[in-house]
Amino acid sequence: MSIMQIVTIFLEVVVAMLGAMLSLSKKKRYGWFIALTFVLYVFYDLADLLALNLSSDALYLIFFCATLSILWANWNIYLEA
Repeated sequence: MSIMQIVTIFLEVVVAMLGAMLSLSKKKRYGWFIALTFVLYVFYDLADLLALNLSSDALYLIFFCATLSILWANWNIYLEA
């Protein structure tokens, strides 16, 4: 276990919370997708850290969903700008 891995997970949690706050306080729906992306990243990193023995297909699916989520959020941010 690396301190860098722990710090990364902590920062991902902070970004997920900020995404939720963006959605709740600023009424920006894309905030939920930013939050979802980083919640999935936290789960992905915790699965590695805690050696949860998830199949590689499950991990790829989690990462793919996170990628789609941030793509949707970025597209909506672009459309708003």
